[in-house]
Amino acid sequence: MEMKAKVKEVLVNLLKVKPEELKDGVSLEESIGVDSTEMVESVIALEKAFGVKLSPKEISKSSSIDDIAKIISSKISV
Repeated sequence: MEMKAKVKEVLVNLLKVKPEELKDGVSLEESIGVDSTEMVESVIALEKAFGVKLSPKEISKSSSIDDIAKIISSKISV
């Protein structure tokens, strides 16, 4: 599965939103109104799904699916 699709799948399951609500190039805050608590939960879920260590600063409310996929890809390939 493509990285972006996997990120989206994790977030859809965690945040209980429809896949079409998560737009690739739009921030999570603008796209679905993610708050700080949901952001921390998202970071934890993404860490578990991909086996990487992330910080809430890296994956902020202003991050898009594209941004998150790039960050995780860079950590996996290191």
